[in-house]
Amino acid sequence: MKIRRLHPKRKSSMLFLLLISLALAASAEQGTPAPSAPIIRGVDALPLEQRRAFLRGTLSDWRKDTEERRGIEAPPVQKPYPAEAKRVDLIAPSEFKVGTVSVQDAIRNRRSRRDYTESPFSLEELSYLLWATQGISSVGRDEKGKPVQFKTVPSGGARHPFETYLLISRVTGVVPGLYRYLPQEHQLLLVKEDATLNTQAMASCYGQAFIGSSAAVFVWAAIPARTEWHYGSIAQKLIAIEAGHLCQNLYLAAESIQGGVCAVMGYDQARMDTLLGLDGKEEFVIYLAATGKVDAGRAEKAPQNANSK
Repeated sequence: MKIRRLHPKRKSSMLFLLLISLALAASAEQGTPAPSAPIIRGVDALPLEQRRAFLRGTLSDWRKDTEERRGIEAPPVQKPYPAEAKRVDLIAPSEFKVGTVSVQDAIRNRRSRRDYTESPFSLEELSYLLWATQGISSVGRDEKGKPVQFKTVPSGGARHPFETYLLISRVTGVVPGLYRYLPQEHQLLLVKEDATLNTQAMASCYGQAFIGSSAAVFVWAAIPARTEWHYGSIAQKLIAIEAGHLCQNLYLAAESIQGGVCAVMGYDQARMDTLLGLDGKEEFVIYLAATGKVDAGRAEKAPQNANSK
């Protein structure tokens, strides 16, 4: 039998391929992901120009390709809940006796306040704050005749991509714990009873003490799919903008009931999502604010210092 000898160049090529194969096999055994595996990083891993692109939005016509145009059914405007879940009835907006301060005075006095008294919010005051931030003001119909809920804050296409969670510590008649606001029913849905949640939230916010001493912490979670359905590639920008609408309404409403608010963006994303039981992908925390009662004198004249904003 005649044995053929390989050409030196061909022999080198085969040796090179063999070494590559061995390296890939060793990499797989060590659990190293394949080079083509998608890696999801935070925005801190993106170049500055790409981060700023988020603010500009799309340069093309976003209306041409949306789930709505493709005939996909819109996501529900409120998360479902078990029929047997415990709910707390809130005071109806038509029965509010609080919040009579003028808009001009509320705007003039608005400050971020971190010093709260031990006094609890009344159920009426909490009901008022919830209605002011995510309450339904009226119900109408769109151009297709479908019902549309109009809330006390603006939202593009009336998509309202937020769920409001509350870490309640001091509210008269309400057991401390984690709750979710149900705008359609104007009720609180009990998620779990736990008197330590404010302390846990404080730890998730890098130890900011005023969170632990607050009467309640408003935590807004975004469900992007609601806005993405109608707005496609500019949805994320809209959601970030609309979170500001919620919190500013909370500030002004709190000023009108001798309450204080301090918005918080400094938090550990994974820990806050876990605290609320969110998946961190289809629903995640986007903004939160501590609230509580403040001394009458401090409510009228807020301190002017570097921490006030």
